[in-house]
Amino acid sequence: MRKLAEIGSRLPIFKRSVRHRLLAIALLPMLVILPLLLGISIYRWNIKFDEALISKVNDDLTIAHQYMARIEENIDEQLVFATKSARLQELLGGQGVASDAFGNLLEEMAQTHGFDFLYVVTNDGYVKASAHPMAQPSIRWNWPVISAALEGRSKTSIDVFEATELAAISPELSHRARIKLVPTIASIPTARTEEMRGLVLQSASPLALPDGGRAALVGGILLNQNLGFVDTINDLIYHGSGLPRGSQGTVTLFLDDVRVSTNVRLFQDRRAIGTRVSAAVREAVLERGGTWFDSAFVVNDWYISGYEPILDSYNRRVGMLYAGFLQRPFTEAKRQTLLEIALAFLIAVAATVPLFLRWAAGIFRPLEQMTGTIARVERGDLDARTGHVDDRDEIGQVATHFDRLLDRLHERDACLRQWNDELNRRVEERMNELRFANRQLEEATKQLIMSEKLAAIGEITAGVAHEINNPIAVMQGNLEVIRSLMGSNADAASTEFRLIDEQLRRITEIVTRLLQFAKPQEYAGLAEQYDAASIITDTLPLIQHLLNRTTITVEKEYRASRLIMMNRTELQQVLVNLLVNAIHAMPDSGRLILRTFDRDEGMRPGVVIEVADTGSGMASNVMQRIFDPFFTTKRREGTGLGLSISQMLVTRQGGKISVASEPGKGTTFSVWLPEAS
Repeated sequence: MRKLAEIGSRLPIFKRSVRHRLLAIALLPMLVILPLLLGISIYRWNIKFDEALISKVNDDLTIAHQYMARIEENIDEQLVFATKSARLQELLGGQGVASDAFGNLLEEMAQTHGFDFLYVVTNDGYVKASAHPMAQPSIRWNWPVISAALEGRSKTSIDVFEATELAAISPELSHRARIKLVPTIASIPTARTEEMRGLVLQSASPLALPDGGRAALVGGILLNQNLGFVDTINDLIYHGSGLPRGSQGTVTLFLDDVRVSTNVRLFQDRRAIGTRVSAAVREAVLERGGTWFDSAFVVNDWYISGYEPILDSYNRRVGMLYAGFLQRPFTEAKRQTLLEIALAFLIAVAATVPLFLRWAAGIFRPLEQMTGTIARVERGDLDARTGHVDDRDEIGQVATHFDRLLDRLHERDACLRQWNDELNRRVEERMNELRFANRQLEEATKQLIMSEKLAAIGEITAGVAHEINNPIAVMQGNLEVIRSLMGSNADAASTEFRLIDEQLRRITEIVTRLLQFAKPQEYAGLAEQYDAASIITDTLPLIQHLLNRTTITVEKEYRASRLIMMNRTELQQVLVNLLVNAIHAMPDSGRLILRTFDRDEGMRPGVVIEVADTGSGMASNVMQRIFDPFFTTKRREGTGLGLSISQMLVTRQGGKISVASEPGKGTTFSVWLPEAS
């Protein structure tokens, strides 16, 4: 009973401790994780919101671009229609292009279609008729637009007219185009005070004169301070577009970086004509030729802006087309939304804590009973329903018991993993030993078989060579006797005697090669030091008669600086074998490349002699056997000993010979020899 009383006296403290901890655990997601997730969500929402604004301004700029393109098409169609109209053709064929009636018709067309100028120019640059009196009879007429019309093709484009070119058409146009520059924040510095050039939408259509001459009907609209033009585009884009209160859509035409036509306001009643674009936008659009879809400082405030370059008829960037809307209302709307979200979060937190406390009181009683039961079951009392509670709280008890169980499982699992790793390690070591032993056995077997084959071939070869040499000597001696007995009659069979001599020499050469292969130590010559390039130079004349039969070009690249030591005749024999093989690989034509260069093999300095061809190449299975004795790809020529003897000669000198080849691309043999010491 005393113990029960002690336990009872501890329970209130125990309850408060668990409740406080559980409250902290429960509020952690709400006060830490939830704000973090909320922050991430708001961040992503802000990004998506900005992306939506950029997407809208992109669509707005696309509409403006399409409207500009449509205006160009309309002007082009209007001029084409005008040149083909019955009234114009009637005047052209009757009173002529220089008549007052023709000029009145052009004036009427200019007023109807809104042209600032409309004139007929011939291919010599003289204006034959105009809607308005021309300041000069001869004007600039070599525009690509006019040139295309004189060639028979109608064309429309935006061009930049100098002040003198506008004045030649009409002084009034030159005056309208003049714009005073307004100092603008964030623009690049400039010493100019006025923009006197004009941005002109110009179109020309071919016109056939009665005398057969070529002419062009040219019309144009000055875009400088053409407020109706930009207001029409602005109304098309932003009328009923759903912009928030306080925001406004704007459209601007730029000549270079100067606003020549815009509805952006500098003051309440003045448009920002003459102001200039920011340096960042100028660099991105005018200098680099890209587009701009981002926030930009426009005159005196930040706008969500879209810019694209305007190209003239020479495909040069001469200006920009802009569409955008004021950013401040959207920023304020985002700020208001964030404040509302924060306020709602605080209200939710304040309302949740009391509800959680009431909920926690209902779950603690069974939790305490469960903890007591677990403790008594652990001591062996399996029938217990209530139990003894130590100073530790219930959740701490459960954690302790689970930790103990987990620790035991972890220890057993660690032991099993350790045993498994040890077993795998031993198995892997044993497998590696077996693999190594197997490779050694295979290598030893191959070497033994090859040694036995070579020994047998050597004995057979030596015997065969000895048996062949004796009859050959007899045949050569008897041939000389026959020739001397025949005397002068031997000349009648000189060809046959020569063929017999050649074949006997060939047999002797084959026998010598067989003996050289069978007993190389007896045929080793005296080694000497020399330059690798010199041995190639001395060898080439030996195969020159083969090169003369082909169109093979020989390329030389001698870069080796070291000397080599090997019997000169033996190395010549190696090179002759390689050169002849290369020539045979290129029966018609190709390139024979000869290179020398220094290269170290391991720690040994040496020289490489490369013989490369652009012939048919070799397959991999052929390359694997190319150095085997008696292996040949020439069915009716060769003995199959050339490369085998070459490898033996090079290897005996401490060098090595290797081959690289690819079917259809050629073959490269590399002979590495150590540097002469």
